[in-house]
Amino acid sequence: MAEEVKVFGAWGSPFSRRVELALQLKGVQYEYIEEDVLKNKSPLLLKYNPVHKKIPVLLHNGKPIAESLVILEYIEETWKGNPILPEDPYDKAMARFWANFVDEKCLPVLRKAGWSQESEREKVVEEACECLKTLESALRGKRFFGGDTVGMVDIAANFIGYWLRVIQEATGMEVLSAEKFPELFKWTDEFVSCSIVKGSLPPRDKLLAFVKARIAAGMDQAPTNASK
Repeated sequence: MAEEVKVFGAWGSPFSRRVELALQLKGVQYEYIEEDVLKNKSPLLLKYNPVHKKIPVLLHNGKPIAESLVILEYIEETWKGNPILPEDPYDKAMARFWANFVDEKCLPVLRKAGWSQESEREKVVEEACECLKTLESALRGKRFFGGDTVGMVDIAANFIGYWLRVIQEATGMEVLSAEKFPELFKWTDEFVSCSIVKGSLPPRDKLLAFVKARIAAGMDQAPTNASK
């Protein structure tokens, strides 16, 4: 009997794209279900994630799993091929630490920087740069955070690897540059150049237009209240 694997997501969400990338790296076939998380969440999404009512949700043989980092852990435990976490317990713990650092420290301040008023942007950008400086230290000259291959931290940092530079173009804000963070900037190029990663990213022109439209409408640049 074939496995049932479904992903409830949104095309512009880095969180649901995390899940898709992990499944693609593992070679897992899945059905993708697009959700209108901003205006009309489906009854199925509300059924499978009644607590947070957010995407992404992974449905595996009828069992729903929510929260993107939790889903990544589930994918790693369920499909053993092409691991996204190191085998060594310490290295595995460090990968989890940095993935959580991205979610808890980097993403909130980067979103705030992209949406801040001119009067407060300098201070917020400074805070964002401090987070990126700390994150860059985890690379330590490696091609990816996972070493020679894309791993958990790379997947968790997909917003920084792709979305951030699009938002910078749309807003005129500069946090990430080759001059400020040469290793991290190089990593973003390496990350988006991977063939599998490319297949898990939204079209750049479409994403840029989406961000500009939300800025013009006075809204947040991403559906952050609807995904995690």
